[in-house]
Amino acid sequence: MKRVLITGGAGFIGVHLADHLTQSGGYEVTVFDNESLGHRGNVDNDEVRFVSGDLRSRADLRSALEGQDAVVHLAADTRVMDSIDDPAHNFENNVIGTFNLLEECRDLGVDRIVAASTGGAIVGDVAPPVHERMAPQPTSPYGASKLMLEGYLSAYSGAYGMRGCALRFSNIYGPRSFHKGSVVAHFFKQILSGEPLVVYGDGSQARDFLYVGDLVEGIRVAIDGGSVGAFQLGSGKPTTVNELLELIRSATGRDFDVQYEDFRAGEVVQTWCEIDKARRAFGFDPTTSLDDGLGRTWEWFLAQGGGPSQ
Repeated sequence: MKRVLITGGAGFIGVHLADHLTQSGGYEVTVFDNESLGHRGNVDNDEVRFVSGDLRSRADLRSALEGQDAVVHLAADTRVMDSIDDPAHNFENNVIGTFNLLEECRDLGVDRIVAASTGGAIVGDVAPPVHERMAPQPTSPYGASKLMLEGYLSAYSGAYGMRGCALRFSNIYGPRSFHKGSVVAHFFKQILSGEPLVVYGDGSQARDFLYVGDLVEGIRVAIDGGSVGAFQLGSGKPTTVNELLELIRSATGRDFDVQYEDFRAGEVVQTWCEIDKARRAFGFDPTTSLDDGLGRTWEWFLAQGGGPSQ
């Protein structure tokens, strides 16, 4: 039985990953979360051990890390625009928090760390597709914080024999994302409330959308493998915001007004990724089409009515 700690495990991706690992068998899961966004009620407490704590506290981290075989590090301040408004908060959570985690792992002998990174925010506004060989050029404090995460993972792997793997997530969507500010979740909430959908820019900006079920399977195989370094995880396909709007119309069966506003500073306009390196290293192979994934996600949102109870 492999003992796995998930930081930020009460959030959207963490809850899906905890369920996926426990249902796959062979994993004993501990969730570590400060409940600033997630909630322990989202976790199956019959299957998962929950530890309340904050990355900024070494004592909290140690209480969760003792006895673990591997860590999946998801906890972070993830919003680009929020990081621009308050870079100090982003630094404390994403950089100092990650350093605290690595130091406690080093002290306790936990040598397998799989961490959530990002693609477009690290390499900046470059010609896509984004790949791991591109020189980093962050355009936001959030992107800079993830670049520092990757740097420390590399340093601790080289200096202390740890096996650090940074997974650069694209835009993740799926059920149980009601509290997310990501574009699919935000649009679905606007549709349910009867409000117009606001698009910053002209809708030609492109993103790479990956269904959460495909992501958590990619994380699972990365945990069990020995791959070190950075790996892009996405669909490998670009979708413009205007194309996404048409797919959402089809998935929801509803029409809605769209309001276009000016582009926002710090946001990457065009980004999608190559996934060849992850496919070669640990067999990453997403299978859920965007239209199918949007349909499943919309069904979940509809079932929530006015919002999830947790």
